[in-house]
Amino acid sequence: MTEIESQTLYPVPSLRVITRDEHGLSRKQMSQNALRVLYRLREAGFGGYLVGGAVRDLLVGGAPKDYDVATDATPEQVKSLFRNCRLIGRRFRLAHVVYGREIIEVATFRANIDDGSGDREQHEGGRLLRDNVYGTIEDDAIRRDFTANALYYAIEDFSVRDYVGGYDDVQARLLRLIGDPEARYREDPVRMLRAARLAAKLDFTIEAGTAEPIARLAPLLAESAPARLFEETLKMFLSGHAVASFERLEAHGLLPALLPETAQALASNKSGALRRMLVQGLRNTDARVAADESVSPAFLYAVLLWPAYCRALALLQAQGVHAADAQRRAADRVTLHQVARTALPRRFSLPMQEIWLLQPRFSQRVRKRVFRLLSHPRFRAAFDFLELRLAASDSHAEDVAYWREAQLHPDAVLAAAERAAHAAESDGIAEAGEAGADGDPARKRKRRRRRSGSNAPGATSQEPA
Repeated sequence: MTEIESQTLYPVPSLRVITRDEHGLSRKQMSQNALRVLYRLREAGFGGYLVGGAVRDLLVGGAPKDYDVATDATPEQVKSLFRNCRLIGRRFRLAHVVYGREIIEVATFRANIDDGSGDREQHEGGRLLRDNVYGTIEDDAIRRDFTANALYYAIEDFSVRDYVGGYDDVQARLLRLIGDPEARYREDPVRMLRAARLAAKLDFTIEAGTAEPIARLAPLLAESAPARLFEETLKMFLSGHAVASFERLEAHGLLPALLPETAQALASNKSGALRRMLVQGLRNTDARVAADESVSPAFLYAVLLWPAYCRALALLQAQGVHAADAQRRAADRVTLHQVARTALPRRFSLPMQEIWLLQPRFSQRVRKRVFRLLSHPRFRAAFDFLELRLAASDSHAEDVAYWREAQLHPDAVLAAAERAAHAAESDGIAEAGEAGADGDPARKRKRRRRRSGSNAPGATSQEPA
């Protein structure tokens, strides 16, 4: 992008300084390690500012999980100041200053222009491939994605510096792109997902001009790296705002771009049962995150892709494919298609498939199978999924009740299963009594084989029917 093009697509920055008395932020609210980085940069003669999500979250009363610093020092200069620093990235060259488990990300101010050095590379469709042309704080402000993320906290006077109207947007809880929305989405299509995720997380409204191109440009996500889309999906659904994020994806036409087969299955499910189950699964996920409990990406994707699996399974069974084969083929088909969009690793896709494929086994209560299922390493996740299916249909209530009891009192349940098996066997014996049959075809065949091989008078060779 040339300097003239940059001036056309991006606003002219205008500095507004919000004093400490106005914004009310205190250093006591902030990461001490992030402040340490700021003070060290300042002592070395560089400018350094807290920037982005940390400042935004503090202004709305949140507790930031990550702290980013913007500076006029180059990555190599930052590395020379901190022994606990490593440089990462090619597309965006960054410095990570490591304090135990906390990483302070330090980025050099970047400009929007191509200086001819080759450090800014753009796809002909507008997608940004490389962005390492350094500039001023004003340049850096207007190249950020949303106005709410372009606020800079200055350590020297404890002020917040705003170049693009972000402070007022945060106060109004409004998410607005900086510059021309269509051009910014074409630079990086993942920004559309970020808009939905941040609006859900912060309970912000997406500004009308920012929202308008999203549904139209959503297919551009297919050009994004599947690994990036996978990471963005985890951020979206494992941060405690999964239901709100899903609703934003639906509202802005992004669901078919991120989860195409799920979107298709939901659209064709007129009863809405599959959507109810999916939303309940995301609601449970939010509850676990709020309780500081872990959520497996395998279980998350089992929920997100279950509608697609059900639709694929129904289509295969309608073609006359045997049930067990149809289940396996449906699981493989849905996984293969989704991996092409989001790079779901095998360490998550295989357990996801196991959760699906174990579902039919909950209706099988033969003693040996009950014992095997209870001892299966994926039993607990599969049972949790079965409970979740009650949100779609109460036809699973009996199975859920049985397996709850099986976990609490396995010996009693297994004994009951054995008694039921013996009762069924006895009924078979009674029915075959006049013919002298014992009700067990396998045992009958064995007995007949023994007889046919004996020397008893009158013994005859009989083949099983």
